[in-house]
Amino acid sequence: MKLNKLILSAGLFAVALSGCTDLNVNVDSQYTQDPSENSGIDKTVIVEAKMADVYYHLAGTLGRRYMEAQCLASDEFTALAFDGGYYDDGTYAHQALHTSSATDASLDWYDDVTAGITKANTVLESLGTDPKMTAPARAMRAYFTWILMDSFGDAPIIKSVPAEGEVVLRSPRKKVAEWLEEELTDIIPSLTEDVTENTYGKPTRWMAEALLAKIYINWPVYTAASVDQYDAATAQNEKLDDCIALCDDIIKAGKFNLGSVDYLHKFSYDNSWKVEDFIYVMPYDAIDRQGMQYARPRTFKDMKKLMPNVYGSSDAFTQSFGGNMVVTPEFAKLFSLKDDIRNYCILRGDVYIRDPKTLKPTAERFVYKDNPVHFSDDITLVKEDNTIDVGNNATAYQQGAHSIKWFIVPEDYNNGRNQSNDLPIFRYADILLMKAEALTRQGSTGAKDLFNQIRSYAGAPIINDEPTLNDIYEERGREFFDENWRRNDMIRFGHFEDEFFPHYKKYDYASFDKRHRIFPVKQSVLDLNPGWEQNPGY
Repeated sequence: MKLNKLILSAGLFAVALSGCTDLNVNVDSQYTQDPSENSGIDKTVIVEAKMADVYYHLAGTLGRRYMEAQCLASDEFTALAFDGGYYDDGTYAHQALHTSSATDASLDWYDDVTAGITKANTVLESLGTDPKMTAPARAMRAYFTWILMDSFGDAPIIKSVPAEGEVVLRSPRKKVAEWLEEELTDIIPSLTEDVTENTYGKPTRWMAEALLAKIYINWPVYTAASVDQYDAATAQNEKLDDCIALCDDIIKAGKFNLGSVDYLHKFSYDNSWKVEDFIYVMPYDAIDRQGMQYARPRTFKDMKKLMPNVYGSSDAFTQSFGGNMVVTPEFAKLFSLKDDIRNYCILRGDVYIRDPKTLKPTAERFVYKDNPVHFSDDITLVKEDNTIDVGNNATAYQQGAHSIKWFIVPEDYNNGRNQSNDLPIFRYADILLMKAEALTRQGSTGAKDLFNQIRSYAGAPIINDEPTLNDIYEERGREFFDENWRRNDMIRFGHFEDEFFPHYKKYDYASFDKRHRIFPVKQSVLDLNPGWEQNPGY
């Protein structure tokens, strides 16, 4: 676990703000006046205290359920069931088959995100009009709104805490994108440019610019007449110059780099604000800020109490693992570039115990029930149906490659399966590849040098010619594997309807409906918001 001073200080002053699912309900308080007024406490400290709950509001959401929806809907992962175990009413299989349901637990975060917007607006009501005071809360509100727009299409634009009885309708996705552009452009000059331990996990100028660049690179997706009308082959992006300009501003700032920490350690149990590739991040601590639970579904199912274990720890894991999220055969093939350090992010083929310091394989084989473990790329179903069931034995547990990118230690995991791995949301590497993509889409040169910066720090072979869009798409797959970006990339590059296990056209229970590029709104949210309609196709 990590001693996070930011967590401790925020905890001393944090103001509890109740989140609400129903957008028509006021946030009530027993106070009619800010109790900190005239207290003698520095105003900036009070603002930080109020904002702490907004900054870290989505720790639980991003640490599990959001990840399940994003990763399983992409070609990175599929979800296995073990003789019915981990089928869980189909919530994981539905995402992998693009047949999401409005009652799926993996989509249980729409109301959590809207609660974050309400928290930001509640704080804004007490901050006055000073743009430097309000910009951080507005940045968080924009980020929360972007999550809804990206995943669900039409979204509510909530600029204040709704009055009692007020109906807040969802706005068209295009209008939301335009509002986000206006909002972010307005607040960027007022956000701090500092990149320090104190700004870690908080909105800065660079966070807002990265978010706006992400909106611009996806502009034709977000502004299409409907989600199924976007066509990657013919779409024209009018915002490419704007995207490049934002990327250039971040690059020229000189505050970020790729290689101060090697690739594997960027995502390990002891990563921190010292990772200079991180522009914006959700910080976690297994005790003080819980919710990060990526290892549970990715780790070999029967790792509990197993010694020696694949993580090379001297202590055993006392909590169980799911082992139900495995890498698809199609995606695993991306990890084959010579000397690419990113190849170590997955366990594939013969499995060797890792060194918990270097995070690399040792010469010692990982053994289970007296037999060396071998993770096969291919996955064999015991029955070809929508349960994606592989049985429940040693053979079943070794089907599919496994992600070990979010490396864990028992000291963390034995605390209720929590982790201390901080989750990057925007990285400098993404800025380089977004600019490379924008240049390539324009037919301009310069993408090769940006592309090779990524290849060089990863130890992978550099390229000699300008990259194609497919080169960039595949490189994004390697670089941002298991970071919740693949679904977003697949839609933009026109690959969301591709075939990948078990999303095959031979299975009539897999959907290729283009309207499923976005998820259905949770039924419980629809029930609480009269006038809202379910997304078409669900």
